[in-house]
Amino acid sequence: MVNRSNVQRRATEAAIWGMPAVNYDLMRQEMLTKTPGKENQVIYWGKPLDWHNQTLTPNPDTMYFMAFFNTKDVGPVVLEFPPAGDAGSLNANIVNTWQVPLEDAGALGVDKGAGAKFVLLPPGYEGAVPAGYTPLRPGTYGGYALIRSKLDSHSAEDVARSVAYGKQVKVYPLSQAANPPDTVFSDVQSVDFDSTIRYDASFFDNLDRIVQAEPWLDRDRVMIDSLRTLGIEKGKPFAPDAATKEALTAGIREAQQELEARYDAGFPPFYEGTHWTLPAIPELISAAQGGFSDPDHYPVDARGVGYTYAFIALKRLGAGQFYMIAIKDKDGHDFDGSKTYRLHVPANVPVDQYWSVTAYDRQTHALIKNMARASRASNASDVVKNPDGSVDIYFGPTAPAGKDANWVPTDPARKFELMFRAYGPTKAFFDKQWRLNDVEVVPG
Repeated sequence: MVNRSNVQRRATEAAIWGMPAVNYDLMRQEMLTKTPGKENQVIYWGKPLDWHNQTLTPNPDTMYFMAFFNTKDVGPVVLEFPPAGDAGSLNANIVNTWQVPLEDAGALGVDKGAGAKFVLLPPGYEGAVPAGYTPLRPGTYGGYALIRSKLDSHSAEDVARSVAYGKQVKVYPLSQAANPPDTVFSDVQSVDFDSTIRYDASFFDNLDRIVQAEPWLDRDRVMIDSLRTLGIEKGKPFAPDAATKEALTAGIREAQQELEARYDAGFPPFYEGTHWTLPAIPELISAAQGGFSDPDHYPVDARGVGYTYAFIALKRLGAGQFYMIAIKDKDGHDFDGSKTYRLHVPANVPVDQYWSVTAYDRQTHALIKNMARASRASNASDVVKNPDGSVDIYFGPTAPAGKDANWVPTDPARKFELMFRAYGPTKAFFDKQWRLNDVEVVPG
C-alpha cells in the first residue's frame, strides 16, 4: 500500500534536488524526439530565436548551437572550437548532466578566442589524453555545450555569417581524432522545441531516466532511498500505480509552489534601490563554479530555483556575459502584459560586444508565445537612439505612436518578466559607473 504522505513529501524534495538534471533531460528529449539531431552532433537555430523555441530564458539576439555529448558508448568526446577572427567569434559554456559548469570557451572564455580542443572524459576514465587537448571530467556520461555565435546585426548577411562561423565547431570521438568525421549539424529553427518544466507526474519519468543512465555522484547518494520510495531505483523499471502517481503529482505541485515563492521573493539587487537583480543566489553561483566540491555546503534549494527559469551554467560569470532579471516595475508591481512600460537605457553601456533586453512569460520563463519578437538590442540596426545616445525600450500590447522599432510586444492576458544581458561587460560595468534604472509604467 502506498504511504501517500511519505511519497508526496519525498517527491517534493526529489523534485527540488533533481531540477537541473530534469531541465537538461527535457532539452535532450526534445532534441532526440522532435529533431534529426543526435548526441555527439550539433543542433542549431538557423535564424535568431523566436517563440517556437520554448527553452528557459533564451537569448533571441545571438545564434544558438547546442551539442549534447555522451561518452558512455563512444568513450572520450572532443569539442573543438575555432579561433575568433574576421569570420566571427563565439561564447560557449560546457556543463555536465547536472549542469555543473566545466569550462567556458570562445572570445571571452578560457582560450580568449585562440580556439580550443576539449575532451570530455567518461566517469572513471584512466587513459592518456593526447597533447593539445584540455581534459574535462564531467563525472557523468552526458552533458552539453551551449554555443552562441556572435551576431553583429539581424540582417540576412550577418545571420548567414554567424551560422557559417558556428558550423566550424567540431564534435567527434577522441578515438577518431587522427581522421575526425564531419560533424553533423541539424537546423531546428522550425521545430516547436519546448523544454519548459512540467509540474506533473511526468517530471519523475525524466528523473528516472537520469538515474538509470548516469552514475551516482557521491554527494547525492543520500537520495537513493528517497527515490526508491517513489519507485525510482537503478536497474529497475519505473512503473508507478495510480495511487503513487497521484502522490507524485501532489509532491511536484508542492515543489512548484515552494520554488515559485522563492523566485517571487526576488534575488539580491545588482543596483541598490532598483529591481534589477542578480540572476541567481550568490551561494549558488559560488558553489557551481567550484563544482559543488565544498563538503560543508550544498545549496540544493537555490539550485532548484535557478533551474526553473534558466538553463546552462557559466564557469566564469561576468567574464563573457552577465545577466540581470527584473520581475517588478519601479513601484514594486508585477509586470502586467496589458500595460505599457518604458526602460531607459543610458548611453555608453560598458560592454565590448552588445547589450539586449528580453521579455519572457512570467509563468513559463520562456519567450512569450505568438509574439513577432521578444527583445531589442544594441545589435539591432533599426533600434532608434535618442540624441544623447541613450535608448528607450517599450513593452506592452501595442506600440506607442512612432515607437515600433523600439517596442517589444507582450500578451495582455499574461504577466511577463525582463532580462538584461551584457555581452563582454567591462570593469566599469561591475564598478557600476553606469547604472540601469527601473522600468516605469507609461501613463495612458
